[in-house]
Amino acid sequence: MNFQGNELMATTVTQVNAFTNIPFTGNPAAVCVLPASQPQDWMQNVAQEMNLSETAFLVRQADGFNLRWFTPTVEVPLCGHATLASAHVLWSEGYLPPDEAARFHTKSGLLTAKKQSEWIELNFPVNHSEAAIAPPELSQSLGVPIQSVMKNSLGYLVEVESEELVQQMQPNFELLRTLSLPNAIVTSSTHRGSDYDFISRFFAPGLGINEDPVTGAAHCCLASFWRDRLGKDELFAFQASHRGGVMKVRYDGGERVFLAGQAVTVLRGELITTGSKNKR
Repeated sequence: MNFQGNELMATTVTQVNAFTNIPFTGNPAAVCVLPASQPQDWMQNVAQEMNLSETAFLVRQADGFNLRWFTPTVEVPLCGHATLASAHVLWSEGYLPPDEAARFHTKSGLLTAKKQSEWIELNFPVNHSEAAIAPPELSQSLGVPIQSVMKNSLGYLVEVESEELVQQMQPNFELLRTLSLPNAIVTSSTHRGSDYDFISRFFAPGLGINEDPVTGAAHCCLASFWRDRLGKDELFAFQASHRGGVMKVRYDGGERVFLAGQAVTVLRGELITTGSKNKR
């Protein structure tokens, strides 16, 4: 079957809550497993229609699946929660046997996922941060005092004094959007006795998402940041958005980071559309 042009097409779309095992929490992603590749503008239109932080599109190839991720406004080079959701769909919907690793060919290279009991472990590239000078507008836009700031390919990585500040902050997204780096990961270590080693939130108005509920790609940056500060290779993390989500982070100082999370399916449907928007 060829989905090119304006031929009527139908394919299954599965909505998955990632980095959680509780429905209606974690980060929702739509996953479309397509029989054939589609034009970029069509995928962007579907992602806009889904209106989730990410929609993933998979096409089977000889040694795995081609995988692309779209927010409602742009294609992104890496997305953790939609990759976790994609792996979950491949196993739960029978595209792969549970004991076979999922292999994804992406704009960030080869990514893999393997099932570990109730958890799924992703093998991702680490994203190192470098020291940065914070513009005055950064603290103003976040509404909190900054202890330290670094930058990476996602945006700013901001450390604040306490987990309470991370949880309570209410950024000015219009001001944040005007910065040269319009996205920010905000993080803090946790109190002694907490279940988690660190918490974070990710604000990404530059990607069309004011706040992403749970962000695997952000933890590719946070892994090296907190390993250096806490001296631990294995960390347990909480992303303190309204929906909330947890993940296990394993990083030994090399070029790969391992992120583990859970996932739950909340919706299955059939997507029926034409290959492009109607022109007026």
